[in-house]
Amino acid sequence: MNPAERVFERRRIWRLPHESFLHAARLIAEAEKPHRLQTVIGIARGGVRLAEAVAEHLDVDVVTVYARHNTSDASELPATGRVHLDDDQPSLSRIEQGSRLLVVDDIAGSGATLRAVTSWLSDHLQPTVLRTAVLCRNQGTDLTPDTWGWDVADWVHFPWEADSGQTTEPLPTLTAVRHHEHNAPPGPH
Repeated sequence: MNPAERVFERRRIWRLPHESFLHAARLIAEAEKPHRLQTVIGIARGGVRLAEAVAEHLDVDVVTVYARHNTSDASELPATGRVHLDDDQPSLSRIEQGSRLLVVDDIAGSGATLRAVTSWLSDHLQPTVLRTAVLCRNQGTDLTPDTWGWDVADWVHFPWEADSGQTTEPLPTLTAVRHHEHNAPPGPH
């Protein structure tokens, strides 16, 4: 599989301030609430904090899955399309077959990590509902999560990452999340 080309305009490095992160997590949780989710799965490392915040708002379980696409935290690494999922995922054994799941990550860069994790979950847990949400979606990816905050065309520095010492620019204020319309929420439309 050829990885999608992430877009880096090299005009800035975006920064997601902590308060903006909390606001975005609340908006994502509100958007996903109609789907009556049972578990939020955070992709380690970047999706763990988002999973915890969204699960707290939804009052549901949170689990971590370990998958890695980038080999380091350096800016603008090329997408390889190869994702390593750890074979030992003991936290996933707590999820019942046929559950209603939301998989979250900090960013959909190429989309390879979300694809790998959702494929694994589909094969092993046969969820009744399997949705995805991210804080940021790179404009170069051909993957569209069900819910996301910002479309970006440059690298993003998240609040849980070590300060790189590089000049950053805060992401614009998020007033609403974006939605992929292929999975409408249950109930009347």
